[in-house]
Parts: sequence; structure tokens; C-alpha cells
Amino acid sequence: MTFQVTVMPSGHQFSCDEGETVLSAALRAGVGLPYGCKNGACGSCKGKVLKGEVVHGNHQQKALPESEEALGGALFCCARPHTDITIEAREILNSDEFPVKKMPSRIAKMEKLSEDVMLIALQLPANERLQYRAGQYIEFMLKDGKRRSYSMANAPHLDAQITLHVRHMPGGVFTDQVFSTMKERDILRFEGPHGTFFLREESEKPIILLASGTGFAPIKALVEHLIDLKSTRPVTLYWGGRRPQDLYMHALCLEWAANLPNFTYVPVVSDTLPEDQWTGRTGFVHQTVMADHADLSAYQVYACGAPIVVDSARRDFVAQCQLPEDEFYADSFTSEADLQSA
Repeated sequence: MTFQVTVMPSGHQFSCDEGETVLSAALRAGVGLPYGCKNGACGSCKGKVLKGEVVHGNHQQKALPESEEALGGALFCCARPHTDITIEAREILNSDEFPVKKMPSRIAKMEKLSEDVMLIALQLPANERLQYRAGQYIEFMLKDGKRRSYSMANAPHLDAQITLHVRHMPGGVFTDQVFSTMKERDILRFEGPHGTFFLREESEKPIILLASGTGFAPIKALVEHLIDLKSTRPVTLYWGGRRPQDLYMHALCLEWAANLPNFTYVPVVSDTLPEDQWTGRTGFVHQTVMADHADLSAYQVYACGAPIVVDSARRDFVAQCQLPEDEFYADSFTSEADLQSA
């Protein structure tokens, strides 16, 4: 049995097989619904069911509270139709521009950027190229059938190698391996590109880039892409960490600020200690943005990092700083623990 899905306000239609999620069917049909983790944890794919009925698979309550679901809210990555449905969703134009591929890669380089962040550079097979947008991610396909997602930390024009920033999560199946037994020349298989977090190049609005922890990886790719475009849009990067060492490419950001005329860098540390001798901004990174920008109505915001940072920024920027909701673009970095509780 198949069901018809109608997307409003565009009017686009596609069929969805019984047991298939709305997002999977949309991607198969080339309809660009927004998404992030695809596991019911980040909320990027959230929309509304206007007509018909869906049943949700496992998901986190914080991504879709029961109160929202009762009003028709839906996570399309885990919502399966039981009837023909009409949904409301913000579509992403040209989201299927580059084909999703399954590819082998060889680890060309491993470099510790901090005590708990590893840079991994992947060499693709000869004459193979991964086309993607700055900000998108790949999924490693592990031997047990599980997958782990990491954003590409380099812009597409710098794709001689694909670089990733991997944070060690003690007890994590993949990251424990990265920080113990994994070595250069090992082979890893991945699928990509995925995600709808990328620069909206048609806009001339000034940009706020908001990163926490390794959420800096796709933000770095966005900055490199803006440099390649020779963009004159004003850009302010706010990067937050608990301690100064969490800002593991602080020197690169200072270099950008010194050399790029329209670029400003604001590092923020939340749990600084006296021995850090930190003289910069302190507190929560999204609140630092709000302290500097009471009115975000003329801006675009690109936020990436821990779900609590992304969710707080989305809520407060829209409610308190007049940011248009459709000008907030985000990639919420869900951990293995997040996915297991979804």
C-alpha cells in the first residue's frame, strides 16, 4: 500500500510506501524537506500534519514534546503515514543537487587538535570526487550496521581530502576506536553527502555563525566557502567552549579576523578557571550573541553544535531578538547517547 503526501505551501506531491518515513519518501522523490540526524533526536525535520494521520517511531521528547504532537507537530524522519496526508514544511531548494554515494576512503592523516578532538583526513579513491555543499555531513558505515555522522570541516573547493573533527565520547563505539586503535591508512566506508545545513547564497543579509565545541567543523567549511565566493557579506563568528582549550582552532579564527575585512570573531568560554588566564568573553555563547545583537531581524543565523545550544538559540533569537524563524539554519550534533535514547 502507498500513501499520497502533499506538501504545503508548495503543493508538491509524492508517494510514501507503507512503513516508510515521510522523509525517506521525500528524499527518494527529490523533494527537499529539511533534516539533520534522521533519528528523531535533533528536531531539524519538524513540521506539521495538516490532514491525515501519521505514527511516530522512537524519538526524543525534547525534539517533539507530546504537547506539540497533539497539535499536529511531526518529526518527518520518524513519522510514517497511515493515510494520505497533507503536511506543512519548509522546503529546501536544490537539496538533491549532488548525488548521495557510498564510498571507501583511506585515512590519510590523524592529528590531535586538543586532548579530546581528533582531525581525520580522508583520501578518496583515485578519480573519485565527493560533491557536496559546505556544511553537509557524511555517515560512516560501521561493521555492526550502525552509522556515525560527522560534518565535513573543509569547503568543497578544498576537497583533495575530506577532513572531519571527531570529539572523543568515552564509551562511544566509534570514538573510542578513533582515540585508541584507529591509524593512518585504515579504510573507512561512508555515505554522503547528507543534510540541509548549508549557506543560502542568494541572500545578502549579514550572517551570525554560532558554534559550540566541534560544531565549529561545518562552520569552518562555511567560512572557507564564503572566502572562495569572495563574499562581502558581514560575518560574525561566535564560538563557545567550556574551557579555552575547547576552542581548538582559535589561532585560525584570529587569522581570519585579522585578514578578512568583513569578518569578526568572538570566542566565548563558559567555565573558565583562574589558571586559564582567560581575558575574553564568558558565559553561554548564544546569550553573548543576544548581548551584542538585540535586534536580529535583518540577519541570517547558522548554528551548529550541542542540541541544548542550538535549541536555546533558536528559541531565544526568535522570541527575544526578532529573528525570522525561517532565517535560522542549524545542525544539531546528536551524540551516540542521544540516538540510543531516541
